[in-house]
Amino acid sequence: MIKALIFLLQLAFIFILSEAKSSGLQPQAAKSFNISYLQSATSCSYTVVITTSCSSPRNTRDQISISFGDAYGNQVYAPRLDDPSSRAFERCSSDTFQIYGPCAYQICYVYLYRTGPDGWKPEGVKIYGYNTRAVTFTYNTYIPSDIWYGFNLCQNTSSSHQLSSWKWFMYVIIGLLFLVL
Repeated sequence: MIKALIFLLQLAFIFILSEAKSSGLQPQAAKSFNISYLQSATSCSYTVVITTSCSSPRNTRDQISISFGDAYGNQVYAPRLDDPSSRAFERCSSDTFQIYGPCAYQICYVYLYRTGPDGWKPEGVKIYGYNTRAVTFTYNTYIPSDIWYGFNLCQNTSSSHQLSSWKWFMYVIIGLLFLVL
């Protein structure tokens, strides 16, 4: 009986400590991405930190835009983040932007848009919001010109919720095991 409980306890710890990691995710061109479906509410603030790669051009005159949101259709859009006078998006630098838009739940997609002659290579984008955990999207690749380019992890939201539910179930089992012991 004790050996069975110890085995179940070990099994529970293995499941709890295991993480669903998505390694090897690469940004992609947006499929059927439409800015015209934006909500007009501007009631939440987001802090967006964009880090430019050290292998990017020294500086860029390109126009950079961003759009991000959640799985429920809440979309935030900033049409021009670039400002040559502020020296934004220089090589090996991080730029922080305060962006306002509709209140979203967990951010699960981000797209960058670049137009211009110079080229630009972001290392990553980190987004902080009121109703959402901070989320980081790692690019480390050049953004093609005149196309929305990024990540859409929203289809994975339900599977991560299932994993989270499974972990809570395991916590309950462990708690019951401790009560029995």
